[in-house]
Amino acid sequence: MTQQTIGIFLLLGSFLGLLFARVPVAFSLGLSSVITATYLGLPLMMIGQRMVNGLFSFTFLAVPFFILVGNIMTEGGISDRLVKFADVLVGRFRGGLAQGNVVASTFFGGISGSSVADVASIGSFLIPAMKKRGYSSEYSVAVTVTSSVQGVLIPPSQNMIYYALAAGGIPIGQLFIAGYVPGILLSVSLMVLCWIAAIRHNHPKGDKYGFKESIGIMSRASIGLFTIVIIIGGIIAGIFTATESAAVAVVYALLVTVFIYRTMDRTKMRRIMSSTLSSLGMVVSIIMTSSAFGFLLSYLKVPTILAEFILGMSSNPIVILLLINLLLLVLGMLMDMGVLILIMTPILLPIVLKIGVDPIHFGIIMILNLGIGVCTPPVGTSLMVGCGIGKVKIENTIKSLMPFYMAMVIVLLLVTFIPAFSLGLLSILNN
Repeated sequence: MTQQTIGIFLLLGSFLGLLFARVPVAFSLGLSSVITATYLGLPLMMIGQRMVNGLFSFTFLAVPFFILVGNIMTEGGISDRLVKFADVLVGRFRGGLAQGNVVASTFFGGISGSSVADVASIGSFLIPAMKKRGYSSEYSVAVTVTSSVQGVLIPPSQNMIYYALAAGGIPIGQLFIAGYVPGILLSVSLMVLCWIAAIRHNHPKGDKYGFKESIGIMSRASIGLFTIVIIIGGIIAGIFTATESAAVAVVYALLVTVFIYRTMDRTKMRRIMSSTLSSLGMVVSIIMTSSAFGFLLSYLKVPTILAEFILGMSSNPIVILLLINLLLLVLGMLMDMGVLILIMTPILLPIVLKIGVDPIHFGIIMILNLGIGVCTPPVGTSLMVGCGIGKVKIENTIKSLMPFYMAMVIVLLLVTFIPAFSLGLLSILNN
């Protein structure tokens, strides 16, 4: 075998071996990079430089701010206000609590940008509430976990920032706008499923609210929801960059939770900072090591080899996109979403560019694909959190999850083959 072939096997084999040995992802990426660079005779100083260069991006500065604003709004009591707001909108209908779960996740996704944060925050009281109303534990977990995928599509989304970094500087604002219609499409499809299930299983109706009470609930919730207006409105209007909008949103969130909601105290603030620093440390380490790993993939010409292999199987863009979707769905079941975005984007983006796919459109395809992975076993982090809250085994939820998986795959295919779902709103705003 050639040195290149051995290097590829060494890089990928050592990475997968370390993962199966339960070594943390960042260490697995870093160690496999060092081992491979040593074999290839590359200076280790070069690997260190690649790690540091991975953080030299103005785009990356948005990440800590978005993590922080999500934690502030979660600890500051926005979650229960969003749930009540969703309950006012759809709770009166049969299966209203399940419908409200989806709507609340749609709103919360526009604040936290994280599927896991959605499940942990909203699920912590909606799953027990659904069980108390007569919904099965498995169904309650299924609705909560799958609806949380909107958190990675509806901006602000941390994973969109990872994609922008890995793709070499795709405009974050355009990615944010492109995620809205697919996110809403996913929300509608899940609500339709909840409505069908409500009729089929005679799920109970939710509470009805009086006019004055409804206005009060909606007005209190809208104060927190204005965070979304700051982030997205500022970007669309050209007032802020994505990074600047995130920083302004942090200040606004603090003002709201301290002076208006009055739900913030020192204990919560310490917990917020601890959680933010912990998350940021993990993100920084993964971005640094994935930068070195990606450099070695490029050095060994893995993207070129994979592109030639896929394009050699078919020249039909539909077949190529189906193969890429299948690859991402399988990988999403086995690895963390953020890591896969950072690793696979430099490999797959050149392939889709050759068949005429817009990089922003592909970003939405990839994020939705891997978003499905966060709620599929064996490594689905959101599924694990949801099952932990619902006190059910993962294997027992599969039957309840299957209809939702089917709906999500249908949305994925629509988004993949109808670019207007991703690019239509962007085109309208640019004209």
